[in-house]
Amino acid sequence: MDRASQALARGVPPGVSKLYRGLADHSGQKAKDQQHLRDYEEKALLNFLLQLSDLGQPVQIKFIPNLAFCLARHRIESKRPSKPPSKNWSASFHKRYPEAEARRVQALDWNRHEKHIYPKVTH
Repeated sequence: MDRASQALARGVPPGVSKLYRGLADHSGQKAKDQQHLRDYEEKALLNFLLQLSDLGQPVQIKFIPNLAFCLARHRIESKRPSKPPSKNWSASFHKRYPEAEARRVQALDWNRHEKHIYPKVTH
């Protein structure tokens, strides 16, 4: 029996909404239809990210949702998502799999680079 079925079998504790949403929030489960990637697709994405990290090339966080969308587009046509994951999906993915290393990109300080292009841009 999967975790969602176990949560449904336990029942609703006092003070928790008796709707499926309240029970799902209480048990920490999300409906399978609402997840962007299937479990095996998440594992494949995790393995890919771990292999890149082992090579010393972690993926930028902003590209992880695009990778997830590419994975999901390989499903049969009736099960494909029509849009990419939400903007917070990569943060949730990182919470579920903290071993997946990703890096953030920061802007380069104008004064840090010797040959900055500020005068060329303003010209």
